[in-house]
Amino acid sequence: MLTTETVERWLTEDVGHRDVTNDVPGDTTGRLVAKEPAVAAGLDAAVAVFDSLGVEAENAVEVGDAVEAGDVVLRVAGDARNVLRGERVAANVVGHASGVATTTREAVDAAREVSDSVRVAATRKTTPGLRGVEKRAVVAGGGDTHRLTLSGMVMVKDNHVAELGLEEAVRRFAERKSFATKLEVEVETPEMGERAAAAGADIVLFDNLPPEAVREGVSRLPEGVISEASGGITLETLPAYADTGVDVVSMGWLTHSAPSSDFSFRTG
Repeated sequence: MLTTETVERWLTEDVGHRDVTNDVPGDTTGRLVAKEPAVAAGLDAAVAVFDSLGVEAENAVEVGDAVEAGDVVLRVAGDARNVLRGERVAANVVGHASGVATTTREAVDAAREVSDSVRVAATRKTTPGLRGVEKRAVVAGGGDTHRLTLSGMVMVKDNHVAELGLEEAVRRFAERKSFATKLEVEVETPEMGERAAAAGADIVLFDNLPPEAVREGVSRLPEGVISEASGGITLETLPAYADTGVDVVSMGWLTHSAPSSDFSFRTG
């Protein structure tokens, strides 16, 4: 999902049309250094940034590794002007991605304290233009990507139910989807979860319900139907949802509220 056009757009946005700041002669080396503990992510994107500028770049750690303050995560060598032109974009994308990965790792660890099997998943609440970076960061942190795009799975949401009714929406989309594509239905009560399963849902998502209602909803589902909880779940409330017996807890919080990890780029 990371294209040459995307990387060039990042650099064009930062460099502008007349870059005097980085008019530095000669060659140099550089390194991207963690300033705080984090889970490393976004390194492939950083390498792509430097590659586009003709600068040699290689990871010093693996994506998903835990790093400490002072650890080098990326090393580069090449034309000094281009090293300097790429450093801020690379540091920004690694900082953002590592923040998502670190937050995801914290969430997975919190879920594992109460359940060995529940999956912690992201949502489509990603930053436009950065979905690929953020979704890969979720994986680096031990999470599940959920749908990468609308094409990944059919999801019947509240607006579909309002327009068509639950059963009719499931019937309509079931007729149009591929046999290889799962169908998920978002519900607002345990009773709606039963109806969704009876209508043919592969997955039932209990949306914006308290943990006790999710637990009841899960208990009403037949064998083989996957259960998911979502809606405003944070690191603090995650354990209570993970303990309901639900198969998946999805959290937009992983991508839209993760703080950026702090990295510094140093030359020489």
